[in-house]
Amino acid sequence: MGSLVLEGGRILTLNVGDLPRRGHAMRELGIIEQGSVHCVDGEIVAVSDGSIDVSGPHERVDVQGRIIMPAFVDCHTHACWAGDRFDEFEMALAGTAYLDILKAGGGIMSTVRAVRDASEDDLVALLGWRLRKMMNLGTGTVEVKSGYGLTTADELKMLRAVHRAQGQSPLSLTGTFLGAHAIDRDDDNFIERTIKETLPAVAEEFPGITCDAYCEEGSWSFNDTRRLFESAMALGCSIRIHTDQFNSMGMTGWSVDAGALSVDHLEAVTEKDLAKLAASDTIGVALPASGFQLDDRYAPGRALIDQDGILAIASNYNPGSAPSPSVPFTIALACRKMHLTPAEAITASTVNAACVLRRESHVGRIAAGMRADLQVLDILDERELAYEFATAGPALVVLNGRIVQSRLVDPTDDAEAE
Repeated sequence: MGSLVLEGGRILTLNVGDLPRRGHAMRELGIIEQGSVHCVDGEIVAVSDGSIDVSGPHERVDVQGRIIMPAFVDCHTHACWAGDRFDEFEMALAGTAYLDILKAGGGIMSTVRAVRDASEDDLVALLGWRLRKMMNLGTGTVEVKSGYGLTTADELKMLRAVHRAQGQSPLSLTGTFLGAHAIDRDDDNFIERTIKETLPAVAEEFPGITCDAYCEEGSWSFNDTRRLFESAMALGCSIRIHTDQFNSMGMTGWSVDAGALSVDHLEAVTEKDLAKLAASDTIGVALPASGFQLDDRYAPGRALIDQDGILAIASNYNPGSAPSPSVPFTIALACRKMHLTPAEAITASTVNAACVLRRESHVGRIAAGMRADLQVLDILDERELAYEFATAGPALVVLNGRIVQSRLVDPTDDAEAE
């Protein structure tokens, strides 16, 4: 991998304060006004407020005052799928409600059928294609959920595909078991089989994997979700939950009491449960692209931060409710629709998102000893990351110490500009 120096940039280290960052401390970015970062063999070895002298062969890139920041950590995605939902998109445009599409056998179940028909090789290839799109937009670490298989064999197929894709991609991947993503109405014993067969099989093949569930009307009930999570924790799994997306089912408060890593969605969270979340160490994960795609409803991110809570944001990349691989777009939405400051949104999509995945010792910050996952934004002020939207992405992406995408040009070079 060799030696790489990025110099002459405004560095957002995010290496300041306690982890995870909560409340108004999320506005502190650990900025070095003009500095350099030295990476060797995939690891950051030095961060300086000036130039860095390096002996021996190395590559040196002058970023000319641009922003250097950690690569994004996308802590909630469903990026492993097959098929498409273009017909359902047109139904939604014609006014059909999302839950009505689900009841008609569409939504998640249409993707389930496509994933069951796909081979593991197919899923690896499709996931790899989407990961490249995410990488080009500045993402370095991605959580990928199962949940489009809903049988033991197909859930394992999805998780094996995620594991294989990790070996073929410069991104860092984390798989999550979401066998409780929906109810398979064709299987009268689905809930019992998921709890007693699929979960143990997944936990045996992927020890310590995080278990997730979608608790919502028409999907997993409060009581069945609780039973699943109690079994998962007994098997050594941590838990996360899709909760309060359309209706408050009581699972947010229970999950906080159970020590869940995160509670995700929260568009319909009650004031009582929000206060309980803010007082806990569980991280709220907001997914504003879903509100943009579905119904213009958004999690109360501003209120969670103002109550000294911990917030992360993620793309929720999936074929139905959030068909976008873009964390920069997620940041733009979080500021406009959830009223975060640009600095809070940057923290929520880097170091706090890393804490959701328990990867904060490896990614999400710029500090010696961290994995060298960096991006150089084609801007001079980090607030522009939230101010602009639908941009081309970063000028330079470095993953594991290697430049994997570059469109870095001298802004004063008229020939290049033409």
